Amino acid sequence: MENVFLTNQKHSVFSWENLGDIKKGREDLGEEMPVLVYRLMQYTMLDVLAREHGQVQANEYFRKAGFLAGSEFTNLLDLTVGFNDFLANLQAALRELKIGILRIESYDTVSGEIILTIEQDLDCSGLPVTNESVCSYDEGFLAGILERYTHQKYTVREIDCWASGARVCRFQGQISR
Repeated sequence: MENVFLTNQKHSVFSWENLGDIKKGREDLGEEMPVLVYRLMQYTMLDVLAREHGQVQANEYFRKAGFLAGSEFTNLLDLTVGFNDFLANLQAALRELKIGILRIESYDTVSGEIILTIEQDLDCSGLPVTNESVCSYDEGFLAGILERYTHQKYTVREIDCWASGARVCRFQGQISR
């Protein structure tokens, strides 16, 4: 018998529908899993990509994957509400899904620059201090969300990270010119 996943290219291209019916498929185990398992997948994948393509390119792949995820994550949000309501909805969704606790430090309505923090984030809170920023996936995730909502291309970069010694991840988003 031929392996369907080796020949079916439908699953190699992301679509929201391919996430499946998790409640139905995991009746006994449920929708949640430990952060440890998520990080095991994330950091082993990053390690393989870095070994194959170098750390800079691996981080760029993660940023691009995060961007796609953030763009698709907006399926869970109301994109028709005003900016403050959108941010409140985003904060609630990130907390409810246990991704992290989002806080907006500043937003410039003229330039579109935004500074935000995520506490207790899924990717790095609790990591040992290595004096580096490790949240390239989150950079893309936030850029994807902001771009989908504002219809303007955003570049988001982490300026503080748990792994760099901060106890919160801080991101700066700017409209790309």
